[in-house]
Formats: sequence, C-alpha cells, structure tokens
Amino acid sequence: MRQSSVIARRVAAASVSLVVAAGAAACGPEDNDAKSAGGDSTPHKGGTLTVLNSNPQQDFDPARLYTSGGGNVPSLVFRTLTTRNRENGEAGAEVVPDLATDTGRPNKDATVWTYTLREGLKYEDGTSITSADIKYGIERSFAPELSGGAPYLRDWLVGAADYQGPYKDKKGLTAIETPDERTIVFHLNKPEGEFPYLATQTQFTPVPKDKDTGTKYEEHPVSSGPYKVVKNENDGERLTLERNTHWSASTDAERKAYPDKIDVRSGLDSSVINQRLSASQGADAAAVTTDTNLGPAELAKVTGDKELAARVGTGHFGYTNYIAFNPKIKPFDNVKVRQAISYAIDRSSVVNAAGGSALAEPATTFLPNQKSFGYTAYDHFPAGAAGASAKAKELLKEAGYGNGLTVTLTHSNAKDFETSPEIATAIQDALKKAGITVKLQGLEENDYSDKIHNVKTEPGFFLAHWGADWPSGGPFLAPIFDGRQIVKDGANFNTGLLDDKSVNTEIDAINKLTDLDAAATRWGALDKKIGEQALTVPLFHPVYKRLYGEDVKNVVISDWTGVLDISQVAVK
Repeated sequence: MRQSSVIARRVAAASVSLVVAAGAAACGPEDNDAKSAGGDSTPHKGGTLTVLNSNPQQDFDPARLYTSGGGNVPSLVFRTLTTRNRENGEAGAEVVPDLATDTGRPNKDATVWTYTLREGLKYEDGTSITSADIKYGIERSFAPELSGGAPYLRDWLVGAADYQGPYKDKKGLTAIETPDERTIVFHLNKPEGEFPYLATQTQFTPVPKDKDTGTKYEEHPVSSGPYKVVKNENDGERLTLERNTHWSASTDAERKAYPDKIDVRSGLDSSVINQRLSASQGADAAAVTTDTNLGPAELAKVTGDKELAARVGTGHFGYTNYIAFNPKIKPFDNVKVRQAISYAIDRSSVVNAAGGSALAEPATTFLPNQKSFGYTAYDHFPAGAAGASAKAKELLKEAGYGNGLTVTLTHSNAKDFETSPEIATAIQDALKKAGITVKLQGLEENDYSDKIHNVKTEPGFFLAHWGADWPSGGPFLAPIFDGRQIVKDGANFNTGLLDDKSVNTEIDAINKLTDLDAAATRWGALDKKIGEQALTVPLFHPVYKRLYGEDVKNVVISDWTGVLDISQVAVK
C-alpha cells in the first residue's frame, strides 16, 4: 500500500484500502471477545446496517478499486478467487479460498498458478459465474479508462506490460487460460509464491462481458457477493445495498451477511461520525465506520465512559511511520550521521505526538510487529525510552560534526498524526539534545507528496509511512528497498535509493517460496539485515480505535486490515 495522498484511496481501503494504516488483534476495549459485546451475543439475520464514513466509496468498479483481502464495503458485492480468513487478530491475516476451491496450485517454480471455481456460483441475476468472467474482469482492469487498481498484474503476467484492455485489444491476455468453465490458469513472468494474496484484489472479481457498461459499470456492477447495489449516488457518497437472493452461503464460508440492507453514507466530518456513533440514536445505533478513528481528545472522553469504552474496536494493520534519509545528499551520505539520528530519537515523545500509547506503538523494526510479516525483533541503534543523546554526540564527532549539525526535516502540514507538524516537532526537540539543530519544512499535502516521491526533488531528511497491500514482508520491503524498483521518471518509493545486489537477490529468492511461513522468516531476516544500513528510522505503528453503535454485534477485526469487518456484523 503506497504512502501519502498519491495513493490515498489505497491507504483508506486497506485498503485502501488506507491507510490506513493499523500484531495482535482486538475486539472490545479489554481485548475480550467482541462477539459478546452488547448483551445478547447471538447474531441474527435482519435489519439495516448503516456505515458512516468520511471518504466516499468512489469508482465502485472492481477494475478501479485498490482493495485486498475483503472486510470492507466492496467485499459485500465483489467476490474474488481468494480472500482473507474472517477472524480476529493474527488468524485473520491468512489467505483462504473464496470463489476458488483452494488458494491456488502452483507449478514447481511458482510461475504457473491454477484455480478451480466452486460449483453453484451465481450472479445477482441467477446466471452462472465462469472462469471466462474472471479472465474478462482482469482484462478490463488494464483499460486506461478503468485505471486505479493494483498494478501487480501488469508486471507479473506474461506479455501484459503493454496490454490496453479488451475494448482496444479483443484478443485478450494469452497469459490467462480458461480451459473450461471452472478452471483458470495464470502464466507469470517470474516466480511469485504470494500469488494467492494477489488473488484477493478486486481485479479478480468476475464480470459478465455482456453486462459490462465500461465507465458506467460502477453505477450498477453485477454482484457476485451477498449484496447487490440498488443505489449509487454522487459517485459512492451514498450507496444502498440489498440482498443478492442468488448468493448462497453454501458457496461462501467467509461472509456472514446478517443485515438485510446496508446503507453507506459518506462525505461526513470525522468529528460528526464519532458524535453520531457515540450518541447511538435511531439508525445510528446500528452503525459502524470503516475509515474514521477516534482522535486523542475523543479517546480520552470515551475511555472515561464505561458504556462507550465497551463499544470501541481496536485493530492493528501492517503499517510503519518512519524517518527517511536520502543518502545522496550531505550529510546523510555519512552512515554515522544516520546512526546518530537513530540513537537520538525519543520514541516516547513521538508516540505522545501521535496521540499516545493507545493510538501508537513504538517501532524499532521496519516490518510491523506481526507474525505474517515475518517480524523479527531487533534494535540496531537502541535509543532507550528518551533517546541516547550521548551516543549520538559520540557518532557525530566521529563523522566530523563535533560542534553540532544543522539539518532540515521535511514534513506534511496535514493533521494526520503521522507525517504532520506534531511528529516533526517531537523529533526536533529530541535531536536538539544531541547537538543537532533541526529546521522544519512543512508542505501542503500534495506538494509534500510530489516532493518526496520524485528522485530529482527528494529531500535528505523527511517523514514517511508505508502500509502493505497484503500481510507479508514482500509488499512491505520490496517497494522500499529493491533497487530495481527505483523510479527515476515517476513516483518513487525506494527513498534510500538502495540498489544492493544481495538484497535484490534475496527478494527474488523469497518470492519463489510458496511456503508462506518459510517466506515470512526470510523477510524478517532481510529486514534485520537492511536495518543495519540506517536508511530509515522506524518510529511507530498506528493503532486503530473505532466506535460502533450500541446495537452492533459480532465485531471481527483482523490483522489484515485492522478495521471492523462489515461482512461479519449483525444488528438488532
């Protein structure tokens, strides 16, 4: 999942499907089983679930969405070959079959993946879902007018780099074969052991060719999930979903689909959303949010109210906020300067600036502290609770800056508690103790994003963050540290401009593994190795705290997204 507003929808979804970002799982305030929250714990079918969100569900077309794993609004309408296990916490980071009978069958070197569809799959009109529909759904995601989805297929599929979609090239992609109505085969350019994760992306949603209306498809996409779209107003600002009567629970082990109707209302101010969820009046008693956190002040009020505290869901998502260095710019070309800053950081003050320990957890590793990523504990430059200023001064002296150093830290002016002025100021104060004077350069969000993602304008010292497209070390480490992913004439995310042959080779070796547990161990070891170069200073991992209405039951929050899974929710 890309960082900052350049790919804001991805962060929001994560999906962004966003952000955003948030291992242990959680449920209620005491990490008790949230399925028992609110009296009678037995979930029942019926009623209307209201979703109160800040960001509209724009571009409601599976080709254009950037979401993975499910658990969000699109997952109610769009089924994919695989999805995530709909369980709390760590168990929810596992990939499981959805439309397919398994998570995929690779050939020996993981360059060919074969899937078989379940029997009895139906669209909302009762027609059968076929492998050709999935192939077509993927192909249309290559059409320029339907851009916005995950970019991996263009890179991974044989011969797909220049494909322009079925509207211009009716021959389709030869890399995808459909030998019969229930079988689909993918031919890849190189080994990809994590293809089952990719198959959770909405681009793997079946689309019936005779019902495709191009850019207007988002107004009424044909449902393969438990709900169908009956109204889409103002490009996803108001979505109304009702039951797809041709969906069968016997073909879908993951979605519970308890409510009869889903009413999605977006474009709301975050404070209004939290006020409405707190008051829980009328329809808001059966309401949730999938994109709005409690802020520090709101959380303080909620914590003091036992009834409200019982209606807070806590989640963690694979996401790291960090300092990035550009080692091509002095003095950050000197590893001892980078190490000195690493030692000088006061993570306690940074966590406080991010909203406190309830909303942020200190980080010393680039990979999030969750098993699925391959988390391996390390702290190469132990700063303690308040920063090791004496050690930092010692390193600065060795680097030739015994009389101190003045640097500029670039950050965003957005009030996001991640790359914003509060975090920058905490870093400024900590480094002052080590003899480093930090000048702050705050930029508006778009300017900030453009500056840090351009190799030609990237500053030497700036705040950044990264979230994974799926819970693995691959989409976390490769975009940031694989030298072959340095983009010189576009959006670049390899901020340290690292092009280390041994790192690139290890990334390729891990990508060949289809044993995801073995791969996770290797990703963790690679993270530890890269960390020695001090190209980043991990600061903290965010924690999501979100209110839900008093009539909401069966709250499930996995480590895949860190947010409430609305496919599991029941209402009174």
